Amino acid sequence: MGDKAPEYSVFFGVMGSVSAISFSAIGAAYGTAKSGVGISAMAVRRPELIMKSIIPVVMSGIIAIYGLVVAVLIVNAIDKPPVYTLYAGFLHFGSGLSVGLSGLAAGFAIGIVGDAGVRGTAQQQKLFVGMILILIFAEVLGLYGLIVALILATKQGK
Repeated sequence: MGDKAPEYSVFFGVMGSVSAISFSAIGAAYGTAKSGVGISAMAVRRPELIMKSIIPVVMSGIIAIYGLVVAVLIVNAIDKPPVYTLYAGFLHFGSGLSVGLSGLAAGFAIGIVGDAGVRGTAQQQKLFVGMILILIFAEVLGLYGLIVALILATKQGK
């Protein structure tokens, strides 16, 4: 092939962008839905705790922002094939999968912990701090994926 980049190199970059936003949005949606169910069940008996229990929903939304940032970064780097190499396409594909799949896992963890945590906090207020700590540990999984994705997406090579 020589110096010429293949026509399909852009496909990998686009799929990286799609993976970043899709998987992280699925994780965020699951975390929001699962935590929302827990908040609704808890609010029947303790409506004064609704605003305090919104934290898992906010943390789920942050996961989607991670995917959005990487997806936009990848899309802005995509160019026509002579300039956009297969190497860049693979880096962007890996970048999208990194943030997307870690966001999916983090969203699932936040949803499960958020659901059980807000229900438990309604019965015992002392569980709130423990729930927040576990949510932070779940959120940081998505942050790790974001860090790796940013390194991959901005890597320069020949």
